Amino acid sequence: MSSTPVAVVTGSNKGIGLAIVRALCKQFSGDVYLTSRDIERGKAAVAKLQEEGLKPLFHQLDINNLQSIRTFCDFLKEKYGGLNVLVNNAGIAFKGADTTPFDIQAEVTLKTNFFATRDACRELLPLLKPNARVVNVSSMVAVSALARCSKDLQQKFRNDTITEEELVKLMEKFVEDTKNGVHEKEGWPNTAYGVSKIGVTVLSRIQARVLNETRKGDGILLNACCPGWVRTDMAGPKATKSPDEGAETPVYLALLPAGADGPHGQHVSEKKVQKW
Repeated sequence: MSSTPVAVVTGSNKGIGLAIVRALCKQFSGDVYLTSRDIERGKAAVAKLQEEGLKPLFHQLDINNLQSIRTFCDFLKEKYGGLNVLVNNAGIAFKGADTTPFDIQAEVTLKTNFFATRDACRELLPLLKPNARVVNVSSMVAVSALARCSKDLQQKFRNDTITEEELVKLMEKFVEDTKNGVHEKEGWPNTAYGVSKIGVTVLSRIQARVLNETRKGDGILLNACCPGWVRTDMAGPKATKSPDEGAETPVYLALLPAGADGPHGQHVSEKKVQKW
């Protein structure tokens, strides 16, 4: 078993994920895994970084497939005995002009961005070594979507004692409400991506709380972050940041020094804790 520290970035064959891998290859003293659902695209991304003189490693990972997550977990356990850095970056977004019915957009978006991210966390978080760092990539859209929720929903999403089960029920309710055409009447904003990222941020707050209870003294820090508006396939060419600039906050959180006591359980943007 290798004693080398190991970092993993999900959904990292392009965009912000690829930029995070690039930065970690330069700044993290250990092995860095670029992962993607598609093996060919993943290997092509690794080759691209190798041309830059970097040495990422590749492993297939489809967070929408529980077996794929478990295979990867077994690999990490066997080779490294755990995990030092996890960046949950994998996610999707429909384009604004997409004509897919809203209820389908809601179901598909939440399936990957919330439910599959949760699955990945449930399998991977038990592998965290002392002083590990976890970064769940959320979005500034989570904050604006939260502001457009009803007062009742805002209260629930801001509640410091909300449980994972309660959060899951709320995310399921959103999908159900879109199917029934009543989501706005029920106090939801008209953004599936925004609601999915509310889920990611609240999930991060819950996970940090659970780590405080179950791994107290292990120095593990877990946060959600907003990379900003980044020029990717997802956000389009008009966005203000390059992928490398978008990677700055996630990488800052991934490399918080050992002994740091925060941030933890926060929503972080531009390396600063944001009010939730």
